[in-house]
Amino acid sequence: MKKIIFVCSIVLSNVMGAQEKPNPEAYYATIPDAPKEYTAGAVVSRMIDGLGFRYYWATEGLREVDLDYKPTEESRTMVQTIDHLYGLSKTIMNSAKQQPTDYTTAQAELSYEEKRQATLANFKVASALFLKSSDLSQHKIIFIRTQGSSEFPFWNHINGPIEDAIWHAGQIVVLRRASGNPINPKVNVFLGKLND
Repeated sequence: MKKIIFVCSIVLSNVMGAQEKPNPEAYYATIPDAPKEYTAGAVVSRMIDGLGFRYYWATEGLREVDLDYKPTEESRTMVQTIDHLYGLSKTIMNSAKQQPTDYTTAQAELSYEEKRQATLANFKVASALFLKSSDLSQHKIIFIRTQGSSEFPFWNHINGPIEDAIWHAGQIVVLRRASGNPINPKVNVFLGKLND
C-alpha cells in the first residue's frame, strides 16, 4: 500500500509540475503585465508584447480556407504572410539573443500551427531578453546569406522587423475578415485582453 501511495504521489506531483510550465499555446492570449520601470529595453519588450497579443488573436481560429485566401492573383496568401511573420520573429529573437539570422541553412518544414506556436515563442523569448537589456546598441540585426553578411544597428528594428510584423498582423486581420472569418470581436488591443 505504501508503494502505491508513493507512486501516486510522484505521478500527481509530475502532473502538477507540468501544469506550472508555460503553455506556448497560451502565449499572448492576454498581454503580460507592464514592466515596473521605463527603460529602453522595457519599451522594446512592451512593443513586442503588443505585437505578440495582436498576432495571437489575428491568427487564432484560422481555417484552411482562410490560410489559402488572397484578395488578388498577385497578392500573397494569408499563409505566405504568416510565413513572413515567422521569419520576422526569428530575426527579432536572434537580435535579442545577439545572434545572426542565418539564411544559408535549410529551414525545417513546419505546419501552420507549428509556425504559429514558434512565432509566439520567438516573440516571448525576444521580449524577455530585451526587457533585461541595458544597452540596445548591442542588439544589432545581422543577416548571413550565401552572398555574404550584412549588419544593421538596433534602430532598424523599429522601422524594420518589429513594425513590419505589426503591419502584417494587421493584414491578417483584414484578410481573415475578407475570407469570412473575422477575429474575435472581444479583442481589446488597448487593454491587451478580451472584453467581458
